[in-house]
Amino acid sequence: MRNKTGFLPMNQKEMKERGWEQADFVYISGDAYVDHPSFGMAIITRLLESRGYKVAVIAQPDWKDEKSITVCGEPRLAFLVSGGNMDSMVNHYTSSKKRRHQDAYTPGGGFSRRPDRASVVYANLIRKSYKKTPILLGGIEASLRRMAHYDYWSDKVKRSILLDSGADLLMYGMGEHSVLEIAEALDSGIDVKDITYVRGTVFKTRNLSELEGEYELLPSYPEILESKEVFAKSYYRQYVNTDAITAKRLVEPYKESEYIVQNPPALPLSTEEMDEVYGLPYMRTWHPSYEKEGGVPALQEVRFSLVSNRGCFGGCSFCALTFHQGRRVQARSHESIIREAEEMTKDPEFKGYIHDVGGPTADFRYPACKKQVEKGVCAERQCLFPKTCPNLRSDHSDYIRLLKKLRNIPGVKKVFIRSGIRFDYVLADKNKDFLEELCRYHVSGQLKVAPEHICDAVLTMMGKPSNDVYERFVEQYHEMNKKLGKKQYLVPYLMSSHPGSGLKEAVALAEYVRDLGYMPEQVQDFYPTPGTISTCMYYTGLDPRTMKPVYVPVTMEEKQLQRALIQYRNPNNYQLVKKALLRAGREDLIGFDKKCLIRPRENAAQKNQKGKTAAFSGQENRRTAAKKGRGGEQTVAGMKNKKKTIRNVHKKKKS
Repeated sequence: MRNKTGFLPMNQKEMKERGWEQADFVYISGDAYVDHPSFGMAIITRLLESRGYKVAVIAQPDWKDEKSITVCGEPRLAFLVSGGNMDSMVNHYTSSKKRRHQDAYTPGGGFSRRPDRASVVYANLIRKSYKKTPILLGGIEASLRRMAHYDYWSDKVKRSILLDSGADLLMYGMGEHSVLEIAEALDSGIDVKDITYVRGTVFKTRNLSELEGEYELLPSYPEILESKEVFAKSYYRQYVNTDAITAKRLVEPYKESEYIVQNPPALPLSTEEMDEVYGLPYMRTWHPSYEKEGGVPALQEVRFSLVSNRGCFGGCSFCALTFHQGRRVQARSHESIIREAEEMTKDPEFKGYIHDVGGPTADFRYPACKKQVEKGVCAERQCLFPKTCPNLRSDHSDYIRLLKKLRNIPGVKKVFIRSGIRFDYVLADKNKDFLEELCRYHVSGQLKVAPEHICDAVLTMMGKPSNDVYERFVEQYHEMNKKLGKKQYLVPYLMSSHPGSGLKEAVALAEYVRDLGYMPEQVQDFYPTPGTISTCMYYTGLDPRTMKPVYVPVTMEEKQLQRALIQYRNPNNYQLVKKALLRAGREDLIGFDKKCLIRPRENAAQKNQKGKTAAFSGQENRRTAAKKGRGGEQTVAGMKNKKKTIRNVHKKKKS
């Protein structure tokens, strides 16, 4: 680890304390300021600092106050704008579009201190005060909205975020290469409008004749607004154009003489470059100004975790990783990860547990095959779906060696793997050492895996392997734990309402949950976020890979029914589950048999009638008892008469 230089300045007073009159860059983020390598803001600012640039930070500015954007003054080179580690709309709303009340990236974890569509709001706010200063967009929010996209929250197709924000350039994907090249260009005096050649960027132009080299013309924005079929074809062309080696420059026309141009993706980081990025002098905690509010909750999940890789060749349809990080896996060296772990053990709050060693998929440490390195990833073929590719390099030996080294660091008691493994990738490894290593050392009672569904028709839409693959893994996992003498369980992540899932499939999933013997806590309604194949299906009703129609549960009612089925044991879901079963023609699952999901309940009318009958019967019984002179069942009138008689007797005695 390098010597720490303290937190970057957050206002002009702190800048002057460093002897700065002006910052080169001012980074504006929707997140609180956390100087840790799991936060994109920390990586980009520290990387620029390492190249000699002066970088200031404005975290969660008050978007209702124009002055909040000026606290660090005008930067010499550019403003850098990011919505934060998490898309602001996903951060603010559930899949049912209900407002969330907590934000883990805000101090104290209370209501969010960022606006909806934060990147657009911040960029427009900057432009009010600084008319000509370059604005560079980055982060996940901008990356997934770089071209025209379906917006779930407004149920509309929106144009590129570059147009709505008024920014000059957009950096998509992981931005280390792009931001350094742009910084160098700006520092040398090149106008931001002339920086049209940087990989991993998107820019605006009014004249295609000025573009150098070849490009591919996508359908225009008016065309994709007009036709969902055209939208699906355009999206898929972008999806298969995400590899740095094979990708072409794409052009999306808008109105006359207005174009959005996407350059090919930035080249993946080498191992040496990743080591440098994660070895920068991070403070590894939140800014001290947040102490009185209890800090920033998002840090707790990653504070004692280690990022070992980037990229994912898993290819799940509902995941935006292909669109953002790409399918080419990049990994850090063992030495770099060990150094970070050793630094971690010096933290007074470290209790001996490393919470995770992984990335998008924990057990990916190499590109899927040698061909990917030399010729790029296959455009029309996945590595694990629908079957494992024969060229796939399924080898866990390097990961096993890394985990052993981490376990042997003084002060480390246990190393967990929480970012998830690909069970199909584990099965593809002919050497079963990893499964034994996993069960023996890296599971604490429960291992979380993501089969997502059990119906093959839905799994095909998800880009996941067939259910029999998961069942084979379950069998081998239990056999291994039995061999080791351990009682450890699998916790499956399940998803409801994904395209391809009707009530029939949702009921089948509920029956699977029934047979598990418990109600899974990890149930997610499909969430249509920008940049995924599944979102394209949701909007168009077409599978963009085949252009065949696909059933999509789009109404909020059906989404509620499907989710309730998975959590049918929750009493609050009874009416929804009953409605779903009746609608699916599965009344056989309402009854007293052990295979039934719910028991019959009396409706309100039946309960009311039963209550009236019971009340009438009770009155008759009391009248009968009163006539027979039974004390315990007298009427109220009889009891009053008895008390009156007793009082009269007492009066006669006194007289």
